[in-house]
Amino acid sequence: MTRRVDFAGQVFEARPSGALWWPELRWLIVADLHLGKSARMAARGGALLPPHETEDTITKLAAELDALPVARLVSLGDAFEDAAAPDALRASDRARLAAMAQGRNWCWITGNHDEKALPAFGSVTSEIHEKGLTLRHIAETGPDISGHYHPKARLAGRARPAFLVGADHLILPAFGTYTGGLDCESAPLDTLVGPGIALLCGSKILSRPIGHQTARRRA
Repeated sequence: MTRRVDFAGQVFEARPSGALWWPELRWLIVADLHLGKSARMAARGGALLPPHETEDTITKLAAELDALPVARLVSLGDAFEDAAAPDALRASDRARLAAMAQGRNWCWITGNHDEKALPAFGSVTSEIHEKGLTLRHIAETGPDISGHYHPKARLAGRARPAFLVGADHLILPAFGTYTGGLDCESAPLDTLVGPGIALLCGSKILSRPIGHQTARRRA
């Protein structure tokens, strides 16, 4: 079940996967895929994660593309774990990504992890400006749509990836598998977005307020 999001005069759709759909433009927006994370962490001597996270993320993205009439796919940065990740992908994964780009525009926004690691297909930029909005990796001057923080929100004792919607910023959850997250009531999210709402991903998108306690303390 999806959830309508009204932000900066535009209508969006928050999807259970963590993707954001912009129906008017037929744009599918995702953030922080971190493809290749498990392999790169193992190569650096870090924690060993299940090795199928890249395939799982690509499969989830492919399902979104199959479900919607996507004209443009926008990745809001950190699509890859680091500069070595694209070359470390399996040939089958690279082929699936290239196939997804066929017949549609794919725009890669640079992030702090992958500024020098983006694939040859599609276009690469640091920001997109459209209909009074800026799409970028890290929230700055709003109104903007961004990622970076991997926001999560807790409800009924359970933490889930979440969209954060405030007056000036719409921050997407990390789309990638095994990406971790930052609680929406933690700095800087509590003041960057709050007071606002969190839309928790899952089979049913749930909502809860965020940042209202901070706002009361300021008053």
